[in-house]
Amino acid sequence: MRLVLMTFLTAVFVSLTGSLSAETIARCGKGWLEEIDGYPVLHLKGTPWEMGYQHGALMKEQIRKNLHNLLVAKAGSATVEVGPLKVTPRVGIEMIIKIQEPYVDPRYFEELDGLAAGAGISVADARVANFIPELFHCSGFALSGTATENGRMLHGRVLDYAIDWGLQEHIVLIVAEPEGRIPFVNVTYAGFTGCVTGMNAEKVSVGEMGGGGLGHWEGRPMSLLLRDVLETSDSLDKAISVFRDGPRTCQYFYVVADGETNKAVGMEASWDVFTLIQPNQAHDLLPRPVPDCVLLSAGDRYQELVNRAVANHGKFTPELALRLMDRPVAMKSNLHNALFEPETGRLWIANASADKKPAAEQPYHAFSLPELLAKKPTSDSPELPMATRTAAK
Repeated sequence: MRLVLMTFLTAVFVSLTGSLSAETIARCGKGWLEEIDGYPVLHLKGTPWEMGYQHGALMKEQIRKNLHNLLVAKAGSATVEVGPLKVTPRVGIEMIIKIQEPYVDPRYFEELDGLAAGAGISVADARVANFIPELFHCSGFALSGTATENGRMLHGRVLDYAIDWGLQEHIVLIVAEPEGRIPFVNVTYAGFTGCVTGMNAEKVSVGEMGGGGLGHWEGRPMSLLLRDVLETSDSLDKAISVFRDGPRTCQYFYVVADGETNKAVGMEASWDVFTLIQPNQAHDLLPRPVPDCVLLSAGDRYQELVNRAVANHGKFTPELALRLMDRPVAMKSNLHNALFEPETGRLWIANASADKKPAAEQPYHAFSLPELLAKKPTSDSPELPMATRTAAK
C-alpha cells in the first residue's frame, strides 16, 4: 500500500461546458445529498458536529458498507508493523490515534462524533477508519505561464492507492461550508472527513503524495493538515505556513496551487524535513527542470512526465492536461484523478471502476465549486431528522 511518489505540477486554462442533470436525494438540517449525472454530491454546512451528523445520516448505508469492507472484510486478517510490533490494522491505527490525539484540533473529533451518531455506528469505528491514511501512503500534478496555451493555471492530482479495497464503490464529492471557515470541495469517500484531494473557495487547491517514514506519528495527521489548509488558507503563503509551522508525521509530499496569483509549489513536509520545490527548479532526484513547470515523480514515471511536458510545452489545453494523467504516469492502482482550475473553481474527477480498472481509463465528471455553493435542494425532497449533539449523547 506504500506506493512510490508520483507528482506533476501544471497550469492551464480550462472551460467547463455542457449541461448537467441533478436530483436531490434527501435533506438533513442544513445539509443535503444530490446526484449530478450519477455522481453523489454531499452538501454539508454548520458546526463540526452538525456537518458530521449530516454526513452520517445522508450517507448512512454507504458509510456502513464502506467501513465494514475496510475494517472487517479487508483488514480482518491483515497485519501491519507499528514499531517492533506486528498487529492488526485496527490495533495499529488505535495506537496511532493515541499518539496523535494531542495534536488534533478537537473540532475534527467532534465531526467524527457527529458522523457516528448520524450513521448509527460506533465512534471508535469512525475514528479508526478516518486514520487509515496514516498507515498507507500514495500522487499529483501542476504547468503555467509559457507551458500552457494561454498561461492560466491548472492543478492536476493522481491518487494511486489500493483499488482492490473497493473505495471507488463509495465515492462522494463533499461541498463543505464549515461555520466561520472557508468553504471547500473534497474529493473523497463515504465516511471520510479528512482530505487528500481538494480545493477551496479562495482559489487554493491541494493534493498529497505519500513516501516513507512510517512510525513517525507524533504530529498532525496528513488528511487533517489538508483539511486545515482548505478551511483556513486564502493564499499560497498561508497554505505553506500550515504545513511549515505545525508538527508533522511520516514522509509526505504535497502540491499546492493558488489561482489568485497563478502560482504553485511542490513540497516535502515530513516529520523532520520541510523543503519547497519551485517551478523550473532542479533536484538531485528531479534532474530535468522544464520552464514554468514543477515536475515531481520517481523513476520511469518522472521521465514520462517530463517527456509529456516538453512535447506539449506552450500548447496545453484542458484535454491535453487531462491526458497528462494517463498511464503509465498513473499506476494500475490509480484510484482517482482530479484536475482543478483554482482561478474559476472548476474541477474534473475520474474514479476507478467497480471491476478495478484504473481511474485514468474512466470518463471524467465536470463540476464548478461556485455553482455547487450556490445550489439549493428541492423543497419537496425527503427530509431526515437532524439531531442535536446534546440529544445524541
